[in-house]
Amino acid sequence: MARGNQALSRFTDVALLVLISLAEGPKHGYRMIGDIEEFSGTSLEPGTLYGALMRLEEDGLIEAVRSVERHRPYRITETGRDALREQLGLLRRIEQAGVSRVV
Repeated sequence: MARGNQALSRFTDVALLVLISLAEGPKHGYRMIGDIEEFSGTSLEPGTLYGALMRLEEDGLIEAVRSVERHRPYRITETGRDALREQLGLLRRIEQAGVSRVV
């Protein structure tokens, strides 16, 4: 795993899914759950999602957005976008290594 960003040392699959979802725009938790299931086929429990949201917010990768509704939306920060780009680059390198080794 990349060592350039301290927050990345705690990256999880759920964190990656959340950042990908929020890269499209701000969303509240239940909307993220639906979006993540739609693009990845992964069904998250609310407790799993909210634990990841709390860690990502503590790490400065996402932030809560003010809302007039009952739901609390979040958005990705620039630091979060940078972390997402870095993780996606790492995943591409891993994929390339895997594909070249199984062929």
